[in-house]
Amino acid sequence: MSINPQFHVLNVAECEALLAAHHVGRLAYTFRDRLDIAPVHYVYRDGWIYGRTGPGAKMDIVAHHPWVAFEVDEVDALFRWRSVVVHGRIEILDPDGTPHDRERYEIGLAAVRSLSPAALLVDDPSPHRDIIFRLPTSEMTGRAATDDSVSAASVADTAPGA
Repeated sequence: MSINPQFHVLNVAECEALLAAHHVGRLAYTFRDRLDIAPVHYVYRDGWIYGRTGPGAKMDIVAHHPWVAFEVDEVDALFRWRSVVVHGRIEILDPDGTPHDRERYEIGLAAVRSLSPAALLVDDPSPHRDIIFRLPTSEMTGRAATDDSVSAASVADTAPGA
């Protein structure tokens, strides 16, 4: 049996549904001639990707080079997958900044706690991850592949939130 894969672009609603359905993505960042990528937990909320991480090389780099890419994939088979890529300027949220900074931090903390309720509390399962960030999804693209056994329409119909 031959497979006839079909590729298509995801619309904004499909991209948002994919982001909302998952909580692990990959954050890509560059420094000079080196590109790196790291898995991160995240929450998609109101046009933003919120996550947390810890201090280290990744954060040292994005503090000076804040333009990143973020990707989330859902793969069922070789020609049955969906992927979203977001490009933008990562923002490190400051709990001690201006009132506006603190407000953004509290929104980010609430988003992170919707995934991990103990985040930044005494019983936090990963207390070393004390940096909260956000990334706007205004530059977002998505692609998908389907094969003969699954039509593009049925993939969209089974998408979370559809």
